[in-house]
Amino acid sequence: MPCYPSLDAVPEPVDLAVVATPVSAVPRVIQDCVRRGVRVAILVAGGFGETGEEGRQREEELVRIARTGGMRILGPNTLGVLVPRSGLDTLFIVREKAPRPGPGPIAFISQSGAIAVTRMSAAAWEGIGFHSFVGLGNRADIQENELLAYLATQPGVGSVAMYLESFADGAGFFDLAREVSTRLPLSLVKAGRSPGGAKAASLHTGSLSGSERVVGGVLRQAGVYRAYDDEELIDVAWAMACLPLPRGDRVAVVVSAGGHGVMLADFLEAAEHSVGLRLASFSERTQEKLRREVLPFASVANPIDLTASATLPMYERVLSILAEEPSVDAVLCSVQVEPPGLDERLVDVIIAYARATAKPVVAASIGGEASLRVRRALNRAGVPAYPSLWRAARALGAVVERARRLHPEWF
Repeated sequence: MPCYPSLDAVPEPVDLAVVATPVSAVPRVIQDCVRRGVRVAILVAGGFGETGEEGRQREEELVRIARTGGMRILGPNTLGVLVPRSGLDTLFIVREKAPRPGPGPIAFISQSGAIAVTRMSAAAWEGIGFHSFVGLGNRADIQENELLAYLATQPGVGSVAMYLESFADGAGFFDLAREVSTRLPLSLVKAGRSPGGAKAASLHTGSLSGSERVVGGVLRQAGVYRAYDDEELIDVAWAMACLPLPRGDRVAVVVSAGGHGVMLADFLEAAEHSVGLRLASFSERTQEKLRREVLPFASVANPIDLTASATLPMYERVLSILAEEPSVDAVLCSVQVEPPGLDERLVDVIIAYARATAKPVVAASIGGEASLRVRRALNRAGVPAYPSLWRAARALGAVVERARRLHPEWF
């Protein structure tokens, strides 16, 4: 690609500058950008506000220079921006080490570049797509509130996931999130919950963590789902972006392994370590219909255990019965292809059912390469699929929680 010794040597207008110079050279580069009419600069370099008072003064000077020309700054100390659909990618971690997710509905705002890179790489592995990613870095200028307000207006955004170590404007975030969350699912990890975590956050991005009790209350009132780690954050954002809202909390569980059914039942409604949902109670008429479609030793109570003798036609017929069952608000499937009568065509059965019903469908597939292929195919079709039973149950729980908040009359 053509390279130039300076901005002044570039013949065309410059829309975006990615500044990857040592700290000492950044002010001069920003001045050059202002002179050339660049609209936004992404500052990769660290050594600013996260280092202390002198670094904060450097940041303030950069913002002052930028504003003389109406230019905005992302960062410093940021990974930058990724927009899969357009191909915009300023991440300095090479693709061979960190595969990028393809296009999809999740918009991701993160104060940590490492959290973002590792979680997006995991999502790419699983077939989960992203609308965009923006790394906040030190937030000398552009901050999460204006990004959230912008993303809430963009077509193709199905949910917004955020990793924050502090709030640039907590009161403004509360007001904005409360309004946005009524039409767009929001999930957030607020890191720095412990004294040690808060201290680490201040060293990482120069952030000061707010009161943990206040943060928890604000997020609940604003309708933001609070995740407690980055895995949960993306799991939940994916489910909320893909699934219709259930009209209740009654779940039908379909498995081909009895142990999976027992554990999913516990994860849904046990007194401890569960998501607080209910197993749907089938009518005697529905159970009779199910008995006609399965083997005599299969269980047609909820969870439905098709056993290791399950076949593709069994899954098809059982799911079609559940589609008509009024006591079922959502379906949770364990999708395993190890039984002799099953293979990866089971994916097509699950996808066809999910597209034909208004009820949310969540899947878990546990194991090696075959299960990974199952999850990738389901995720790429917009059916959330997870590598553990707990993660699948937790994701469905988040979708029900959102439905309960927006439509309490359904419960």
